[in-house]
Amino acid sequence: MHAALKNTVRWLAPVLAGATFVAANLAAPATAQTTFKMAYALSQQSHYGAAGEAFAKTLEEGSGGRLKVQQFPNSALGGEREVIEGLQLGTIDLAVLSTGATMNFVPAAGVFDVPFLLRDLDHARHVLDSEIGQDMLKEFGKRGLVALAWGEQGFRHLTNNVRPVVTPADAKGLKIRTTENQLHIAAFRQIGILPTPMAWPEVTTALQQGTIDGQENPLSVITSAKLSQVQKYLSLTGHVYAPAVIIASPSAYERLSAEDKALMQQAGKNAGQAMRDFVSHVEQAGVEQLKAEGMAVNTVDREAFAQAVEPVYKEYNRRFDPKLIERIRNTQ
Repeated sequence: MHAALKNTVRWLAPVLAGATFVAANLAAPATAQTTFKMAYALSQQSHYGAAGEAFAKTLEEGSGGRLKVQQFPNSALGGEREVIEGLQLGTIDLAVLSTGATMNFVPAAGVFDVPFLLRDLDHARHVLDSEIGQDMLKEFGKRGLVALAWGEQGFRHLTNNVRPVVTPADAKGLKIRTTENQLHIAAFRQIGILPTPMAWPEVTTALQQGTIDGQENPLSVITSAKLSQVQKYLSLTGHVYAPAVIIASPSAYERLSAEDKALMQQAGKNAGQAMRDFVSHVEQAGVEQLKAEGMAVNTVDREAFAQAVEPVYKEYNRRFDPKLIERIRNTQ
């Protein structure tokens, strides 16, 4: 029996040692490296990618390598609606999103998408940096999203394969892809455009096949998505300013220490600034790039377009506080 007992103890020793090792590790403090999944719709060479790089660099350097970001560009984790749902569920940690998608979840933020409300980039940036914009970020918390900062895409312009668009009459009858943004859709219908909501990953194929005539996006998207390969005409309508927003999942954000939350907030601000820097550059160089790539580029009668959509402002004033619209319009 004594020999059998010795054999049993010899057999149990490594098992007990392993159990002790596991228990010790379970009890250890959570100082291990954490990697967050960040999703966005465009390539890493886009303004979205610039945001992703700035965010990742800030978080990693600020935490001494403890907090990292794995980027999933090109809608690798789904379209923007799926990404928002993933943020709410906690299956996605971070995202850079267009307000066209977030409007269905945070309707109040859609006020920045009212056509011809924001005059130029300086005006738009002042509004978003003001109390108006910062209060709007807090609205996202009511829908299970942590809005860290505003990003930017720039002013949206029209491209198509049928004809140059100079006046509203030229745009009538064109089948144009839009986001699921009811503010944009109402304005396009007023002009006589046939708006066609479509998820971004489907757009290039639809343009190639002629399912749609064109689309509308900022120069930052038109250049980075290489739309010059599938579109003939670019009309610089500047009809809508397109913000973006850098979002965290509450399940990822709330488990952070106060110090790490502050670091993530700073990462969001740096990401937003990186997008602005990208847009400022592409606004200068993008038109010449697209011309060199074969697109025919023209300016438009912007005042005629603004007057054409004026009747839709009755709907905008019902949807949003008219005083808020006026405050935005009057921001210097």
